[in-house]
Amino acid sequence: MGTIISIINQKGGVGKTTTAVNLSAYLADKGKKTLLIDEDSQRNSTSGLSRSVTFDKSLYDVLLNDTSPEEAVVKTAIRKLHLLPASIDLAGAEIEIAPLAERESLLKRKIEPLREQYDYIIIDCPPSLGLMTLNALVASDSIIIPIQAEFYALEGLSQLVKTVQVVSRRMNPRLHILGILLTMFDGRTNLSLQVAEEVKRHFPGQVYATKVFRTVIPRTVKLSEAPSFGEPVLTYAPKSKGAEAYKKLSREVLKRE
Repeated sequence: MGTIISIINQKGGVGKTTTAVNLSAYLADKGKKTLLIDEDSQRNSTSGLSRSVTFDKSLYDVLLNDTSPEEAVVKTAIRKLHLLPASIDLAGAEIEIAPLAERESLLKRKIEPLREQYDYIIIDCPPSLGLMTLNALVASDSIIIPIQAEFYALEGLSQLVKTVQVVSRRMNPRLHILGILLTMFDGRTNLSLQVAEEVKRHFPGQVYATKVFRTVIPRTVKLSEAPSFGEPVLTYAPKSKGAEAYKKLSREVLKRE
């Protein structure tokens, strides 16, 4: 049965989609059959793989139009990497889902049949703690929290952790934090180490203090350019620093699971 990991942070611009796309690509590159689910109406994960993807159905159709997930999933140029794309229709999905019975577990019920078909399912969550993100938490085994390596990185982290704890207690006992990932690190400063220490101080004596990934994602031109070409960094710039970082992250994820 496949492992479901959500990439989540209610703050935008922290490298969430970059991590979802590139972690998925490197897991697939390591021979793991991987599905990336784009749950964000901005469609950035979908466009980040757009060089090789055309689609008629999307996650919206799976959630609200009774489309089977198998019908909506498309192949990408990366061997063993598939995509369940997003569409602009997702922007209003929360309003449509809100009146439904057992609305928090809609995504889980819809994608459960896919667990048997994949080693890993990665969910790129929207930058909020709304109903779509709650659905991802209920469906997931674990989460990765990307945090930009800056002094304001911890804003909102406490609320996110509290939300995870509530979901774990009430709706999904298996849910846990797989790791906190420092992104957009500028190697000319010691800020990354300072932020890592700040995370540990933020949760004294708690398990989260040991969950910061050793891998740090640098701020690089190649990582920024790759989405505009519709490719993960694995194929766009495989020898770049960003590519090496996400390769290392995939190894860490495989060891932690």
